[in-house]
This record gives sequence, structure tokens and C-alpha cells, in this order.
Amino acid sequence: MKVLRELVDPQSKLSISAQCALMDISRSGLYYNTKGESEENLEIMRLLDSFFMDHPTYGVFQMQDLLADSGYAVNVKRVRRLLRKMGIMAIYPQRNLSKMLHAEYVHPYLLRNLEINSINQVWEIDITYIPMAKGFMYLTAIIDVYSRFVVGWGLSNTLDAEASIKVLKEAIITHGKPHIVNSDQGCQFTCHKWVNLLKEEGIRISMDGKGRALDNIYIERLWRTVKRDYVYLNPADDGWELYQGLKDFFEHYNYRKCHQGIGRKKPFEIFINQMAAA
Repeated sequence: MKVLRELVDPQSKLSISAQCALMDISRSGLYYNTKGESEENLEIMRLLDSFFMDHPTYGVFQMQDLLADSGYAVNVKRVRRLLRKMGIMAIYPQRNLSKMLHAEYVHPYLLRNLEINSINQVWEIDITYIPMAKGFMYLTAIIDVYSRFVVGWGLSNTLDAEASIKVLKEAIITHGKPHIVNSDQGCQFTCHKWVNLLKEEGIRISMDGKGRALDNIYIERLWRTVKRDYVYLNPADDGWELYQGLKDFFEHYNYRKCHQGIGRKKPFEIFINQMAAA
């Protein structure tokens, strides 16, 4: 399989964006570069990600202990830096330590005791670290809570807000606007670009409490399924292979996988049928 750099011709009369669109590939994969970490650090990051799936409440010291059990003597400073680079934070209630500069962009959690009974009522969005054979990328996804249908997803080299904004805009174009979008309080979702976009679209903003992953439980379950059923079993060699593999995975997740939480139905059966009836 050719990598993206061999498929896209910068000298073509067509723009790179147009070429990517015609081949149904992601520009994020095209420009993928390894993140400058050593092979040992990449392996440690893969282990940390796996540990986090099983022990989401473990902090830096407990992660350090698990690494030691796996044969890696890593100091606390290194563990903390790698966890931050991966966007991983232990799940437990914490005091709100958001900087005052960003306080105006933090919003309350709106889903508590809310009866969710239709599609596009609530979407949940999040970003997760995806290990590859020789590097890593970040996956953003949006799930419709009522149907469990993944309405949008994308890959990026960074944790910048632009990747999340792009995925949200594309999901709105394809599936319409939700009433509420719920996220965590990560910097991608507490910046003025993200908040202003949702306000301009007339979408209500909901945010988890600090360290409360259960507030965004459906997207957290999605990450567990993505990683255990696909990513860990099929480490991609490059961004192109990762993109194609995830494309197939989400096709299966939306259209062929039955979900117990929605009466053992397939997400598209609920989402598409209710969309057609609207």
C-alpha cells in the first residue's frame, strides 16, 4: 500500500485539498509526522494508554508503578510529561483549577437528569490518543447520545481546537445541528473559537465537571471499543493505514454492530429512521 505522500501530487493543477477530497482521504494523514519521541517513549506511551483503559483513576505515581512492573524504570517527571502529551488525565473529582483567563468559556453540565429521547438532542465530543507502529495521532469523534451513531470523526497531529472545530462543522453539514454539545473542559473546548462557533450556531454548551468522565460516558465507552476492538489489535504503520482502518471500523460500528444500550439495535436503524421521519 502506498503512503499518502506518494498518492498526492503537489504539482498537480488540482489543490491538495481537492485531491484529498477526490480520494476520500484525510489531510491530517497526509501531513503525518512522527512526534519526535524515542522508540522507548513511544512504547511507554502505548503502555500508558492501555493502563488508562483499565485503570482510569490512576495518577502519575500509580502509572509509574505499573511501568516498573513492565520493566520500565521511569521517573515521575517523564511519566507526567508523556501523559500530558497524550491528553490523559486521571479521572476523579477535582477542584476547578481553570485559569481565570478561560473562566468565561467554561460552561455548566446540562445533562444531569435530562431525558434524552431523540436524535440530535445531545452530541458528545472528545479527543483520544491513538498509538501507531511508529508514532501516534489524535482521534476526535462525536457521538449522538440517543442512537449511539457516530456523526463525525477525524484524525490530527495535534490537540489544537481546529481539529475539533472541523469535525463538528462537517457533522453539522451532514446531519444537522444538535440542541446540545457536551465535552470535557479541555483547552480545545474552552477556547473562544470553539465556544463562539457553538453560540453562532445556536447550540447549547455543556461541559463535564473536572475529572468526571462519567459525565461524558458514551464517548468514553466508544474509546474503549475503538481501542480494544481495532487499534490495539491492528497497529497502523502510517496515517493513511490508520485512516482507512478507522473508516472501516466506524462503518461497522454505525451500520453492523448491535448495541445493548439501545435494545440490541444498530445505531443507523435509530438515527436514519428518526431522521427520515422528521
